[in-house]
Amino acid sequence: MRAGARLSAWAILAAMACLSAARGEELKIGDKAPEFAAKDDQGKEWKSSDHVGKKILVVYFYPADLTGGCTKQACGFRDDMNKLQGKDVEVVGVSGDSVENHQLFKKVHNLNFTLLADEQGQVAKAFSVPFTAGKKVFPFKHEGKEYKLERGGTAARWTHVIGKDGKLALVNTKVKAAEDSKAVLETVEKLK
Repeated sequence: MRAGARLSAWAILAAMACLSAARGEELKIGDKAPEFAAKDDQGKEWKSSDHVGKKILVVYFYPADLTGGCTKQACGFRDDMNKLQGKDVEVVGVSGDSVENHQLFKKVHNLNFTLLADEQGQVAKAFSVPFTAGKKVFPFKHEGKEYKLERGGTAARWTHVIGKDGKLALVNTKVKAAEDSKAVLETVEKLK
């Protein structure tokens, strides 16, 4: 290998290391879950410190309220909520949508769990979830009424399960939206 080529290879490796450090290390199973806070779907401050350790906590990230895959994922959790609660599980959905979007999403699909508004991507960042910033407004019509849905950014679809010990029991970066609640149930079974 020529000296110039070796130098280029080292420069590329150094740049990759810097990018990795800037992004933060990806969380893995067994890591302590990060602490975080965000506005819930009622506009109140929701803090992980009030929930972690009391129940098994599912923190799932999704791109957007009232869209196809995200609706399937949310409705899966809604439909499996009795099974999850029976296993001492609390579910929290997180996206870059506004509190108002979350309120509409819950109303339209009768969702029975908390949604957190992470418009700046701070919760996503704490969990190393890719987040694309950029405010977007989308029209949505429900029962003859027009809505403007505002989203501060878009998170990747990742799911985390935090055990009662405060450590990550699942980090799923390849979530299948319609099957997510079933995958979580399988993880929770293994924790018992």
